[in-house]
Amino acid sequence: MEFAFTEEQQMIRDTAESFLTDVSASEAIRAAMATEQGYDSELWSRICTELYFQAVTIPEDFGGMGLGYVELVAVMEQMGRFLLCAPYFSTVCMASTALLVAANEEQQAEYFGKILEGETATLAFTANGKWDASGVEATFKKDGDSIVLNGSYRYVIDGHTAQNLVLAAREEGTSGDDGIALFVLPADTAGVTRTWLPTMDQTRKQAQIELVNVALTSANLMAENAADDLAKILDLATICLAAEQVGGAAQILDMTVAYTKERVQFNRPVASFQSVKHKAADMMTKAEAARSGVYYAACIAQDALVNGPLAGELREAASIIKSDVSDAYFQNAGDAIQLHGGVGFTWEYDVHMYFKRAKATEHFLGNASYHRERLAELLLD
Repeated sequence: MEFAFTEEQQMIRDTAESFLTDVSASEAIRAAMATEQGYDSELWSRICTELYFQAVTIPEDFGGMGLGYVELVAVMEQMGRFLLCAPYFSTVCMASTALLVAANEEQQAEYFGKILEGETATLAFTANGKWDASGVEATFKKDGDSIVLNGSYRYVIDGHTAQNLVLAAREEGTSGDDGIALFVLPADTAGVTRTWLPTMDQTRKQAQIELVNVALTSANLMAENAADDLAKILDLATICLAAEQVGGAAQILDMTVAYTKERVQFNRPVASFQSVKHKAADMMTKAEAARSGVYYAACIAQDALVNGPLAGELREAASIIKSDVSDAYFQNAGDAIQLHGGVGFTWEYDVHMYFKRAKATEHFLGNASYHRERLAELLLD
């Protein structure tokens, strides 16, 4: 498959790179890390008003840009490269994707409208660290015209600050893929409690959400028997996350090469040593191979979103690229620590931030072992 950016796609990528170079430097990242919110509200407003990037995949009928997953992946790669602290992944790659896949026209009009106005959103589904329908433990019960939700979620990206929530829950008494439903609601709905959970990766905040007798109506119900919809949403989000990882893997290589050119040992730059050159070449190979895979997966994602019946191919692409990129990013981050020497993991250098993001994204939505096992199951089917 021969892939190349169109002029429009290249312009989107270059715009993201130029903007993030200015607004997501080390000082801005560290300032956002130190807050419970985890991002600068003014910066998020600029992303929404100046770039309109929250609208990338929202259809034009609802006021969005109506673009595809190649464009979204190009944006996510740059955000990963500059370690952007913003609720973009949670709002666009998770919640907006869920609305695209499972919401009806009225729900899309309402919640896409909110996202286009700059409101944030996220997806909550797992309580036990399982990254499929088996992770859904929150339950719902229909009571006449109302629906009552109870349960909890963990590992919810930006869950404590998101203004809107997409929730996966299962009908009481069901298990596995049975009884899964998707709901959308404002985060301030009565009975919803959200708690920030500090994690190793300070550049991306997570939360726990508790539901106690949350009363909803059919207007909040996006889809019933939604295990397939949830799987599709998670596969699409996984590809976006892999794109972010590719950006980080490439950036940490650039940072390391720049440092080894400055660091002098035995009266010569460390970068001139053959062993350092070999290590840098290995890092570049991992990053470039991962980038090719991500853009192939983005093409599969767009086909699956438009044409629908490509669940097996989408799942395969998501698992292949997530397993490959997770290994590549963390390996590059580890090698960067080594090539920086003793200062590599000190607070003064930015390498440690990428190292932590690499480890956090490796596990979120399934690590390499999880996805390779899933691939094996697909081959046996």
